[in-house]
Amino acid sequence: MKNFYAVIVALFLINGAMAQWLPQNSGTTQELSSVYFTDANIGFVVGNGGTILKTTDGGLNWIPQYSGSTTDWFRSVYFPNANTGYTVGIDIYGNNGIIRKTTNGGIDWTNQNSGTNQVLESVYFTDANTGYAVGNINVGGGTGGYTACIILKTINGGTNWTEKYSDTSFRFYSVFFVNADTGYVVGSADTVSEGYIIKTTDGGTNWTTQNIGGYESLYSVFFTNADTGYVAGGNLYTTNKIYKTTNGGILWTNQDSLMSIGLLASVHFPAQDTGYAVGTGGTILKTTNGGTFWINQTSGVTNWLHSVHFTDPNNGYAVGQNGIILKTTNGGGFVGVDNYYNTTNALDIYPCPTSTNITIETHIKGFLSITNIGGQQFFHQEITEPKTQIDISSLPNGVYFVRLTGDRTVQVGKFMKL
Repeated sequence: MKNFYAVIVALFLINGAMAQWLPQNSGTTQELSSVYFTDANIGFVVGNGGTILKTTDGGLNWIPQYSGSTTDWFRSVYFPNANTGYTVGIDIYGNNGIIRKTTNGGIDWTNQNSGTNQVLESVYFTDANTGYAVGNINVGGGTGGYTACIILKTINGGTNWTEKYSDTSFRFYSVFFVNADTGYVVGSADTVSEGYIIKTTDGGTNWTTQNIGGYESLYSVFFTNADTGYVAGGNLYTTNKIYKTTNGGILWTNQDSLMSIGLLASVHFPAQDTGYAVGTGGTILKTTNGGTFWINQTSGVTNWLHSVHFTDPNNGYAVGQNGIILKTTNGGGFVGVDNYYNTTNALDIYPCPTSTNITIETHIKGFLSITNIGGQQFFHQEITEPKTQIDISSLPNGVYFVRLTGDRTVQVGKFMKL
């Protein structure tokens, strides 16, 4: 059993050691909001100041594209195919929700009539003609104002956009569709920053609310298949959050994302179990087991990272403040083991199996978390003593993972509740 634990420790320490994200020369200091690649070499980045950048060599060079404006803040970019792409945002005067389209791989971008003055935060297309854009606006401003959100849809490649949903109590930040009919939009309730998810199964005609059970704004949604999806969020003053569903949103469970302070702005999975999330303070998190554990990677920057996109499990990009573009060619993996995470033995957990209490022995101090196989967290507490006893009698029977995160040290283990 000790050998089994040692293997688990080695895997997670390797994933957490010496992440290799290298800065690219973007040629701009503008805020970069979104990144999307159509294949291994061709990608686009959009941002403030009407910024649209294109690479044709996997990020070695970024070429400015003419967007037609220097007063637009593009918030999201999406390409349903190699030539056809869309970017959405807002003009700096707050007068128009901006939608621009290219049909020649970014050489030319034409303005489309969104019919709204809302900030369009996210765009997603299920094919070249059918797409969705979501956004929000603060109407009136100050304490007398209110928030309004909107979902727009086109079925003719953006020639016309029609309103499919609106409300005055929420903010929408991200949209994702798993097929032509089934899609999700995430955001927050305006007054309490409560995580908010709505789902459609008829192409946006009707939307139903799903319960996230948390009080953090949600900024990004991504599904790996029809049933399995992730949402990420948080806020600037408490811990970031990642939630997962394995049944199409009927139930969302909290993932253990290292409980770091700040928010996560973007989540992306290049493979079924391998995913990344980025956010404030240069945060980059990675999972290789479908979200059961998330490991911090070293980004080398403190910039707010707004978007992450991978072309395969090894090659990925993150963009954010001050024109930052980061790239990894090895999944953010290690070049060589440095001292960011010290190699340690597994946690000593006994008795196992048990039905009442477990005792955990460790030589480090830090935060201890207990999660089930599905990633749902049941316990999170600071550990300051070498021996800690925890009452697990109320937990459902099953296998549980334990992780202790200290200063540059991670210890893991597991136990069985009978």
